[in-house]
Amino acid sequence: MTGRRSYPEGVTAALVPAALDAADWQARRAAHQARVAAWLDPHLARRRTGGRHPVEDFLFTYYSYRPAQLRRWHPGVGVLLRDADPAEFGPDYRADPAGVTLATDRVRGRRAESIVWIRDLLAATAGRPAHLGCFGMHEWAMVYRQTQEEVRHNAWPLRLSPERTAEVVRDRGVRCSHFDAFRFFTVPARPLNVLQPTRETQHALEQPGCLHANMDLYKWAYKLSPLVASELVADCFALARRIRALDMRASPYDLAALGYPPVRVETPEGRAEYAAAQRDFAGQAAVLRARLLAALDLAGTVHS
Repeated sequence: MTGRRSYPEGVTAALVPAALDAADWQARRAAHQARVAAWLDPHLARRRTGGRHPVEDFLFTYYSYRPAQLRRWHPGVGVLLRDADPAEFGPDYRADPAGVTLATDRVRGRRAESIVWIRDLLAATAGRPAHLGCFGMHEWAMVYRQTQEEVRHNAWPLRLSPERTAEVVRDRGVRCSHFDAFRFFTVPARPLNVLQPTRETQHALEQPGCLHANMDLYKWAYKLSPLVASELVADCFALARRIRALDMRASPYDLAALGYPPVRVETPEGRAEYAAAQRDFAGQAAVLRARLLAALDLAGTVHS
């Protein structure tokens, strides 16, 4: 973990909150809610009927942010909402003579330790080169030497036999730097990984080419809410959703019937396809990571 960064207590820069008229912030809120409804509504419909989707439901089952939280709109730091009621936005907002603003100091004070931890992780990850040679073997290590009945998504068939799947893992090797992927490896797969990541080494190992590290930008964004605007949380969700599709297309599962043609990483052509997509996602994630860091820096200087 990098050295802790302390946020200033007072004003270090004269920043005037951007003011939004009622029509403007209400339009932003409506646009956000309409955008996320396209993701939330199908998931909630499946949940009501007991249906499960291994790609589309993942972000709602793996991560802790509830659908109602994703739907709720926050303007982020440094925004004044004219003709607004703080009770409409929650306890982290306060009345201002001209409207409503986020009580940034209150949020910082309550979450100081986690904010610093997240910022240090984002900054450390952003400062490293992207490594693109894992070829998605983390998903294969999660089913290594398991039968069809034992695998996590056992409602869906494996593309290869368990024996051939295990052979691919042994032949390709595993180069996973992400603890929250590594912890789902089967016990016999863990010694095959060139790294043995832990929560304590996360800041030292996380790197910007990792699909799961980039998917986790959604987690860091919602954990920083309401310091970051809901539009940024939704942007991170959208990227995580696209990454999850690649993650499962390159996995040992056969999801072609759901409209996810496989990326056959057991072949040279499939590995080239995977690395190209991984590079593109790393570029998209770098932009979002920078936006999160900028929001945190703003949260440290805005007087509230």
